[in-house]
Amino acid sequence: MALRRARNPEGRMTLGDHLRELRRRFLISAVATLVGAVFGWVYYPQVYGRLAAPFNDYKAAHPESVISLNFGNATAAFSQQLSIAIFVGIIASSPVWLYQVWAFIVPGLTKKERNISLAFIGAIFPLFLAGCGLAYYVLPAVLAVLYGFTPAGASNIQQVSDYFSFVTRFILVFGAAFLLPVFLVALNAIGILPARTMLKAWRPAVFGIFVLSAVATPTPDAFTMFLMALPLTVLYFLAILVSKLIERRRRKSRPDWVDVSDDEASAL
Repeated sequence: MALRRARNPEGRMTLGDHLRELRRRFLISAVATLVGAVFGWVYYPQVYGRLAAPFNDYKAAHPESVISLNFGNATAAFSQQLSIAIFVGIIASSPVWLYQVWAFIVPGLTKKERNISLAFIGAIFPLFLAGCGLAYYVLPAVLAVLYGFTPAGASNIQQVSDYFSFVTRFILVFGAAFLLPVFLVALNAIGILPARTMLKAWRPAVFGIFVLSAVATPTPDAFTMFLMALPLTVLYFLAILVSKLIERRRRKSRPDWVDVSDDEASAL
């Protein structure tokens, strides 16, 4: 490593180096996800019970409704256990693959920007889990709204794969969406996105958040869209506040002679 730095002090990477680095990061993430999936496979009954709880609670609260989960064929149970194990692997390994995504960007940053990036690594995982937790918390209300459209006398017998596909996508989409402020603050920290630009563009940004929420959520109802869009709007303005604090700190540490015009003599 020391010899490589001596030969390439600026840390420049060729296209081949970038591709090899991307492959390495991907393999690390894949192995971490696979290890997490093993735990998901072992604790499948507990995870299955947790994810099916909102459905079972609704069924218990509406005994007049003909509603149940159905395994459609002989391989459905095995396929479902495998998919839930992978879902658990993605959640459990999120500290690893989220770090790998950010670390792939770090070689292009300066030493100071790399130090700043450590703070974002500490915020990514809690925000991702917060988004997943919020999705699971509001899931019963979402199911109640959706199942409420079932006509009287009609049955709602679902394939297990359809139900759990909806639930897992719902949770992962919320978790990924909650990473928005981290990347906004990161862009501000490296000088690409000033806080005043984000504040000036808050109207189109909020509109874009609602559009993104409508597209990203796996249900067509407005209720789910608002459940995602409102927290994201709050996080957007929180990102502006944090960006302003970063810029204020940056100005305090900035030498006075830097801001002197070219035709004036500086104190230096």
